[in-house]
Parts: sequence; C-alpha cells; structure tokens
Amino acid sequence: MPTEPPRWRLTIPSDRRQLPVARGFVEAVCQTSGFAAEIVDAVALACHEAIDNVIRHAHQDRPGAYIQIECRLADDGIEICLFDEGKPFDLTTAPLLDPSEVRLGGRGVFLIRKLMDEVSCQARGERGNTLRMVKHCPRNPDPSARG
Repeated sequence: MPTEPPRWRLTIPSDRRQLPVARGFVEAVCQTSGFAAEIVDAVALACHEAIDNVIRHAHQDRPGAYIQIECRLADDGIEICLFDEGKPFDLTTAPLLDPSEVRLGGRGVFLIRKLMDEVSCQARGERGNTLRMVKHCPRNPDPSARG
C-alpha cells in the first residue's frame, strides 16, 4: 500500500513581520529533506515573494487574516501550497514583465515563475486562493552530502 508523502504545515497571521518565520519554515523543510543549497534558496525566495504578495495584495495588510503554508515532498521535488483568505485572484492576469524594465515593484510574480517549475492559483470560493508552486529537483537524504 503506497504511503502518503510527508507534509508540513504552518499557519501565520497576515503580517509582514511573519515573513522571516515563514521563510525559515520553508528553508528548514527543504534543508532537512536533502535539497541542495541553491534549491533551498530558490524555493525560499519564491515563497517569500508569494507570501509577501498575499499579505500586501490579497489581504491588503489585514493581520486578522491567516496564511497556511503546506509543504509536500514528492519523489522528484517539493510542492508548496499557500492557502489565503483574500479575494479570488487570477494568476494569468499578472503581467509578464520585462526584467530590464525600470520600475518599482511588480517583480514578485516574475520571480516566482522564474524560480519555480510550476505555478498555479485557484480560487477557493468567494474568499481565498490556493497558490501551488512546484520545484522539480533531486533530494539527497544523506545530510553529510549537502552543500
């Protein structure tokens, strides 16, 4: 009988002061799961950007809202889902910005798309979204072999 892949969950208030907590959680899951340092950094940065976007845009700085972060290991990488309480969001409407364009802001979705292999967002009814991000990469379960 196949076993369910390991999952880790963390729920945080929608407060930018919680970003280091969320990033530390994602980094710890990746590190203890045997991902190379560059993969850990890429996944952590993508999650940081995504969570910051949820706090600033979906929740519009409402600390009473919550974000749940769920990390699930797969044989070929990691899947991270963010569950928010914001207005439905269509990721396909986010602009595909030219990285050489000079402007403030608007780089979060661009970075997430560049750092992760799969990115999708699905509305959960009238309130809430599920942002799914996948990074395909090998794991090395031997902690002494990590860089």
